Amino acid sequence: MAERVSGGHEQMSSFIEIRDAHTHNLKHVDLDIPREKLVVFSGVSGSGKSSLVFDTLYVEAQRQLIETFSTFARRRLPKLTRPNVESIRNLGTGIIIDQKRLGRTLRSTVGTATEIYTYLRLLFSRVAQPFVGFSHVYSFNHPDGMCLACKGLGRRIRIDENLMMDPELSLREGGILHPDYKMGGYYWRTFISMGWFNPDKKLKDFSDEERYRLFYEEHGEYEIEHGGINVSRKWTGLIRRLESHYINKAEDEAPETRKDAYQRFLVHTDCDVCGGRRLNDKVLTARLEGYNIADLAEMELTDLDSFLATLGGDIATPLVEKMRSVLGHLIDIGVGYLTLSRAVATLSGGESQRVKMARQLDCDLTGLMYVLDEPSIGLHPRDTEKLLHLLFQLRDQGNSVLVVEHDPAVIKAADWVVDVGPAAGTGGGEICFQGTVPQLQVAETSTGRLISGKRMNIRGRERKIDSWFKIENASSNNLRSINVNIPQKVLCCVTGVAGSGKSTLVHEEILKQYPAVVVDQSPVGKSNRSNPMTYTGIFDYVRTAFAVANAVKPSLFSFNSTGACPQCKGQGRVKVEMNFLDDISVECSECKGKRYRPEVLEYRLQGLSIHDVLQLTVEQALTFFRQQTIRDKLHLLKRVGLNYLQLGQPLSTVSGGEAQRLKLADELGKQGNLYILDEPTTGLHMADIERLMEIVHELVDSGNSVIIIEHNLDVIAQADWIIDLGPEGGKGGGRIMATGRPLELASHTESITGAYLKSLLN
Repeated sequence: MAERVSGGHEQMSSFIEIRDAHTHNLKHVDLDIPREKLVVFSGVSGSGKSSLVFDTLYVEAQRQLIETFSTFARRRLPKLTRPNVESIRNLGTGIIIDQKRLGRTLRSTVGTATEIYTYLRLLFSRVAQPFVGFSHVYSFNHPDGMCLACKGLGRRIRIDENLMMDPELSLREGGILHPDYKMGGYYWRTFISMGWFNPDKKLKDFSDEERYRLFYEEHGEYEIEHGGINVSRKWTGLIRRLESHYINKAEDEAPETRKDAYQRFLVHTDCDVCGGRRLNDKVLTARLEGYNIADLAEMELTDLDSFLATLGGDIATPLVEKMRSVLGHLIDIGVGYLTLSRAVATLSGGESQRVKMARQLDCDLTGLMYVLDEPSIGLHPRDTEKLLHLLFQLRDQGNSVLVVEHDPAVIKAADWVVDVGPAAGTGGGEICFQGTVPQLQVAETSTGRLISGKRMNIRGRERKIDSWFKIENASSNNLRSINVNIPQKVLCCVTGVAGSGKSTLVHEEILKQYPAVVVDQSPVGKSNRSNPMTYTGIFDYVRTAFAVANAVKPSLFSFNSTGACPQCKGQGRVKVEMNFLDDISVECSECKGKRYRPEVLEYRLQGLSIHDVLQLTVEQALTFFRQQTIRDKLHLLKRVGLNYLQLGQPLSTVSGGEAQRLKLADELGKQGNLYILDEPTTGLHMADIERLMEIVHELVDSGNSVIIIEHNLDVIAQADWIIDLGPEGGKGGGRIMATGRPLELASHTESITGAYLKSLLN
């Protein structure tokens, strides 16, 4: 417990006081957290860190903030449920900086999200020549400024007819692949019977005229016989009809059930009118020192900062100072390779978080409580040092900075550490340690042992290399026509600072030539309808087991089917829009979050209801289930360290690291010659990384090739071969800085990664 000085209120308020927190797996925790300090919460994955920081501290801060609103305002907002805690005192206003994407459409960019583009528009409206209008004219989201051909998106979204059809099939055989035109459906019956097309003719044999009428006809008319008379009907080509329904709509406006079908047949190209610049020709005539506003939006942030530094004058100076302040934060935090025109929907979780952080650094308010979720994700060790300076800056402005983190460098920089554990799930939820870093280094916790220098074992045996994957003249994105050989049947790490070209080399070049099993950070489920059981296929066996035991249909035990609660449609929660705050979800009042109709919950399997089974952890399920097919899949989940995960936990709530391990567990049961892992240590405690590396080495020892994109030095040190890209990000990267075994890389003078690796190995 932190040392306290008894006495007045001033001393008491220097701590955030938590009493009896029992959210999720927290075991009635009492905790005092020093305010206006950098406090890191550590512990193995699933130990309860997020339950404590996000689901208890942050939720209560948000709830108490809403309680300060007027009665009039509160009546128009849903009542936030108090987290499972007796009391929390001395909370500040909470600001969360998480890895949630800043936006899902092409209309939101780095420039708009940071407001740099807003100031740039002001600058152009006041000093650019010729004068074309006020600030709004330079906005690609305003009718006066946008390119009308693409509505300011800069991209034309079209449906590719080659993706729409199987040329080897006829219309009758289901040659049109889009689900709207499935065999037996209304539209399928229409083009089969309308008389314009031979329904038994293979699509590859259609003439140009037939193909045009099938796909692109705008105002066609045909006649059918109905009730003994001919009736005239209108015909719109299949692609023309789909484009009128979907094109130029935001991705998140598409119906949820149709998003996959919608995306699968689309091709995105730069607008052929504006060339991807989003703005109309009139706006682009206005120039500042020879550049139009689109030119500046397409510059890397480092180059834009250098350009702005050359501007002066009474009008320009205050606007330039504001822009350069935010740009400086973005560059310092390691994303200087981005551009203002970059759509935020294309940013990684780590990039999104760093953009949010840069925005907050220009806030002059003090006494805030910043809550960050693993801000070091995706950062090279060099950039982690820059991140720490920004965290110190937030703290030194008089704010409390609470960080959930696994990176040893961030933990060591903390003023105070709270270690949660000792294990995951039901084995966690306790405060194993709280105190300073020197105290942690002598503490008997898994974090303390690893922080004190007892790092994971580095394999001494070098695997023999005698065959290679060859990549020649790789030039995607920022790669500079590089040639590289990747060894086969060993563990190879691809390293380099953020934006140096690692992902481009692996995903754009290697995957083009060599088929592989890819385990990346993309979400495994966007809604709370998916869970570990549905993802791994276990749920099919479970529903069947319930059906057999109770002599009913398996569909009754699906919360997406007949057994679902009618009020929440089987989701267990109801989403409520909060207008100016983040949307929240509240427990369904009908089923109390259990997702099923009451009568379904009466059925039992070995004494448990279907809801009870969904509440089991993987570890508990291994004890409960006797069917070998279910147990085999559960063992794979346990093998990747997910034994604490609840079977019914919505996949929309799992971390990026947990999602990646779910994918890995699903792939372990398959055969693959080449595995690609994209930053697999994301979200993992050092102890969990040791377990992960055991699995990786097993894959290699079984004759597979494994390529890992990684920043974690402990993982890099275990590689048989390293490919280091750099030296910087964006246009400053894309070159091979060094290749070789770890000791060779550590002695390479031009490799930034090598310098940090040398420090570790020494």
